[in-house]
Amino acid sequence: MAQIREKQGAAHTRIMGVGGYVPSRVVTNEEVCTWIDSSDEWIRTRSGIETRRWATPEETVLEMSVEAAGKALAASGITGDQLGAVIVSTVSHMHQTPALACLVADRLGTNGAAYDISAGCAGFCYGVAQASDMVKAGSAEYVLVVGVERLSDLTDVHDRGTAFIFGDGAGAVVIGPSDVPGIGPVVWGSEGDKYETITQTFPWNERPESTEDAEGAEGAEDGGQVRGPFLRMEGQAVFRWASYQMAEVSLKALAEAGVTASDLDAFIPHQANMRITDRLVKVLGLPEHVPVARTIAEFGNNSAATIPLAMERMLEDGSAPHGGLALLIGFGAGLVYAAQVVSLP
Repeated sequence: MAQIREKQGAAHTRIMGVGGYVPSRVVTNEEVCTWIDSSDEWIRTRSGIETRRWATPEETVLEMSVEAAGKALAASGITGDQLGAVIVSTVSHMHQTPALACLVADRLGTNGAAYDISAGCAGFCYGVAQASDMVKAGSAEYVLVVGVERLSDLTDVHDRGTAFIFGDGAGAVVIGPSDVPGIGPVVWGSEGDKYETITQTFPWNERPESTEDAEGAEGAEDGGQVRGPFLRMEGQAVFRWASYQMAEVSLKALAEAGVTASDLDAFIPHQANMRITDRLVKVLGLPEHVPVARTIAEFGNNSAATIPLAMERMLEDGSAPHGGLALLIGFGAGLVYAAQVVSLP
C-alpha cells in the first residue's frame, strides 16, 4: 500500500518584521466625559488610559490591515506574493463571511491561504502560534499575522463601564523560517464558564425592536432604531481573572521556553488595563531593567492589535532591543488566553 508523503518545514521560526497603524483621530478623556458621568482622573486611575484612537470612515479594518501589513513586509524584506498564508484576528469585521483575510491577501498580491480567527484580545498570540506551526509543518514558508479592530463601532458611548476603554488600530508581523528558535511554545486555553463576562448586547441575527428588549442598551435608540450591538463587560470579574490567572499563564510560558523573567528584554502584555499590567509585573518578579509595554495610555484597548502595536513602538523608541527576548500574553473575550516568548525582530 502506498504511503502518504509528509512535507517537512523549517526547524525553527521567528518574527521577521512588525508593522502597525493607528488611526488619526485622538479621543481624549475630556471628550469621553461629555458622553458619560466621569472625569479624567477617574478614567486614568481605573484604567491608565489618557487618550484612545478612533478610526475615521475611511480608516476601515481593511485599510488599516493593509497599512500595517505593508510595514511588516518591508521590515521583513519579503514581498506580498511570497506569503503562503494570511491570518487576521478581528471581532470588528462586520461580515461573518467572507473573511477579511481574503481581501487583505488580494491587496498584498498573494493567493495564499487566508482566514480570520475570532479570539478577541488573545487573537494575535493565537495567530503567532498557528503561523509558527504552519512554517514548521511546511504548510507555508512565510505567514502574515494581522490583529485589527475598529472597536469604536462596538462601543456604546453612554455605557459608563466601557465607553472609555476601547480604541482602533492594526498591527502585523511576518513569521518565517529561522536557524535558531525564535518563537517559544504557546501556552493557551479557554475558560468558557466565564463566557458571559464579555459579550455583545445582542446577537447579529436577533436585533431587538426596542430598547426595552435590548438588555443594557439604555440610550442606544436612534430614530426609533436600536443601535449596536455593543460590547458589554463585567469589569471586576474580568479584572480579577486577568490579574491572577494570567500571571500563572505567563509563568508557564516562561517555563515552556526555558527562560526566566530576568532573561527577558521586554514584557508585552495585552493592553487591557494598566493595573492588570502592574499586577502581572509584580507576580512575575520582573526586574526593573526589563521594559514593559504601556501603550494603553495613548492608544486605549484595541484588542488583537495591542501587542503588535506595542512591539512596534518599543522597537522604534529603543526601549526594547532588536533580537531581544519578549514575553507576549493576550487574554480576553471567551474567555481565552495565549502566551509565548519570542525573539523580537
